[in-house]
Amino acid sequence: MTSQNSRNVLGVVRPSGERKRPNPPRHVPPWAWAVPAVLLVFLARYVAAVAGGWYAFTDWNGLTPTANFTGLANFRQIFTDEGARGALLNTVKFAACFVVLTNLVGLFLAVALNQHLKTRYLLRTVFFAPVVMSQLATAFIWRFLFDYSGPVNGVLGALGLESLKKTWLANPTWSFWAVVVVLVWQFSGLAMVILLAGLQGIPQEVEEAAEIDGASSWQRLVRVTLPLLAPALAISIQLSVISGLAIFDTVMALTNGGPLGATETLATQVYKQTFVFGRYGYGTALALLLTILIVAAALIQQLTTRATERRNA
Repeated sequence: MTSQNSRNVLGVVRPSGERKRPNPPRHVPPWAWAVPAVLLVFLARYVAAVAGGWYAFTDWNGLTPTANFTGLANFRQIFTDEGARGALLNTVKFAACFVVLTNLVGLFLAVALNQHLKTRYLLRTVFFAPVVMSQLATAFIWRFLFDYSGPVNGVLGALGLESLKKTWLANPTWSFWAVVVVLVWQFSGLAMVILLAGLQGIPQEVEEAAEIDGASSWQRLVRVTLPLLAPALAISIQLSVISGLAIFDTVMALTNGGPLGATETLATQVYKQTFVFGRYGYGTALALLLTILIVAAALIQQLTTRATERRNA
């Protein structure tokens, strides 16, 4: 060790050739370190989305270097085109069925698995497992199950219910409900977990006091449990509304929007108009309409929840 080596304040010897690291500037506030990441997310997520929204007012086909401004022509066409109106109606119907059925099944599972069952942890895992599965993979499995020669019709035939055997995914009436069944099966576990967390936050003494007062199980559920479960229920409903309006993967894999447009949604129309038919401007208008629909539904749900909370306070 040469005499040119130096020691720092802790007494550690630093070789003479090693450069001293500059101290970090102490005048930089802590929040400033998050600015680059926030800026990147803002540019990639929000600025890009707003810039893309401009194409909703053009006739761009996605290939030409220029786009002609057409004003509200794309939006007028949405409300005059029978296929687009059907997709809009189906989107609302899917969302309504999805929100109601998913939360009802999730609530039933949460209440049942909040009891002191020995297998409750295993059953929670089993019912939550479909949530983490790929929507495309599960949709292809269900397409096999719903095939005319598949297990669903096979079970009906084995039970002597031949008259109930149907071409589930090729029938304009039953294909809609087949998609709903798959969606409810896959996402009820998520509602169950959210509501189960809410149930476990309810003090046991409250339910015991209601039971001592003579309240039946149904009365305790309706008058005690559900009001205290309102915050968790609001979160579950909001997530269900957003997911229900943006249904895409399951529909594309099961029916591709058919038969005869019975399961067509705004999300599937966005994909087809943009990437299949090359109508980028029209597809962007559909996407913008879907975004407005989701934001409006989320705001209405939030306002309704706050009004309910003020009324109960």
